[in-house]
Amino acid sequence: MKYRKFFPIMVVILFFNFMTACSRASVSTPTKVATATPVPSTPTKTAKPISTPWPTRTPNVIKTQNYDDIFSDVQKYKNEGVIPSTDGQYSVLDNYADTIAKRGFLHYKWLGDVTVMNFVYKSHVKWSTAGETYDTSGCGVVFAVQPSGDHHDHYGVVLDKSRIYFSSSHAGQYHDLGKTRGTGKLNFGNPAEADFTLIVYDYRAFVYVDSEFIGEYTLSKDQELYGNFGYGIISGTNHGYGTSCVITNSRLWKLKP
Repeated sequence: MKYRKFFPIMVVILFFNFMTACSRASVSTPTKVATATPVPSTPTKTAKPISTPWPTRTPNVIKTQNYDDIFSDVQKYKNEGVIPSTDGQYSVLDNYADTIAKRGFLHYKWLGDVTVMNFVYKSHVKWSTAGETYDTSGCGVVFAVQPSGDHHDHYGVVLDKSRIYFSSSHAGQYHDLGKTRGTGKLNFGNPAEADFTLIVYDYRAFVYVDSEFIGEYTLSKDQELYGNFGYGIISGTNHGYGTSCVITNSRLWKLKP
């Protein structure tokens, strides 16, 4: 009799525990899946990845190439006997851009902080003229500039479409220097551009265009060779913009005496 009374009670208890467990399982699992992660009231910033910088190259590639380019030429001119030594000082000059519509005039600008005597100079020159002209029209450089009084003594070297115009100005008088050696001739269209190299040493000047020797010129010992360096432009026409001149990648190697 005791056994029969105990059995129904145990069945009820077991049935109740089983139903309770099933009820808990059915509620807890979907709740955890459906509930989204709360968004914080203040947004958190994602930390940026830390990168290790590459070592800085000094000088950079372009500067190194420009230096190597002119120094390679300096070595070549020394080996050819044009200059006695490669000893010198390297510097980079400002670019230049200008136009002038005044026929037959050399318009120039010297750099007040750049003085030279013996040197190798190299740059890239672009020029154009508004219309066709038979007059000298182009751009280049001036050197041995003596800025004093009404007239500035100087030498000017201008690339024209058909020739190198090498001139001197002394005591207000302009002279077209004849070449000592070489053709002095060019053959360009309009517009034109070229690499330009000028070497001056011991009253001799050498002009190269696109690495080709164009002419040698003898300078006057009655005219001071030391002076300012700068840029020059000659217009062959009064029409439109006249002549445009742009000089870039301008570098100078000052040679020791």
